[in-house]
Amino acid sequence: MSFGLCDAPRTFQRCMMNIFSDMIENYIEVFMDDFTVYGDSFDCCLAKLSKVLHLCIESNIVLNYEKCHFMVTHGIILGHVISSRGIEVDKSKVDLILNLLYQSNVRDIRSFLGHASFYRRFIKNFSKIAQPLCYLLQKDTDFAFGKNCKEAFDKLKDLLTSAPINQPPDRELLFEIMTDATITLLELFWGNEWINASM
Repeated sequence: MSFGLCDAPRTFQRCMMNIFSDMIENYIEVFMDDFTVYGDSFDCCLAKLSKVLHLCIESNIVLNYEKCHFMVTHGIILGHVISSRGIEVDKSKVDLILNLLYQSNVRDIRSFLGHASFYRRFIKNFSKIAQPLCYLLQKDTDFAFGKNCKEAFDKLKDLLTSAPINQPPDRELLFEIMTDATITLLELFWGNEWINASM
């Protein structure tokens, strides 16, 4: 690796993408050392899984059997619950946020916003709602967790508990894509068809 271990994750990801290049977006998704094989039926998925496992053997990729899950209808990937219904918030992570009390310092605010922004795709106008909390993170700002901060904090907690399920678009229907400059890992992992449609 040209820059030593600091470049290891990028090099590893590129290696995995090269190994599975003709399968990606057809029936496999890869992120770092994790991959997911999917299909429309049990037999279809089994056939595709067999191809992937043979390629692992040919490429000398070793799998940890304790971390392997076969023929499941849903699972947790990158902190999100993925199923035939779509992408959902992981309830166990939301429970942690629900139990948080009002924040008393900048470090706690930063931590809360970090947890909450992990699920920002599920919350419409996340940045507008979080604005009073983000203001507290600015330099040379007095920390005053006032009424507007409490309202923003409570609203984010409430929206996380009632987050919708994100689904890929129906190609038979007309749809509009709205995005900002940020493309998250999950969009790259799960929603390539959304990104490709916007190009």
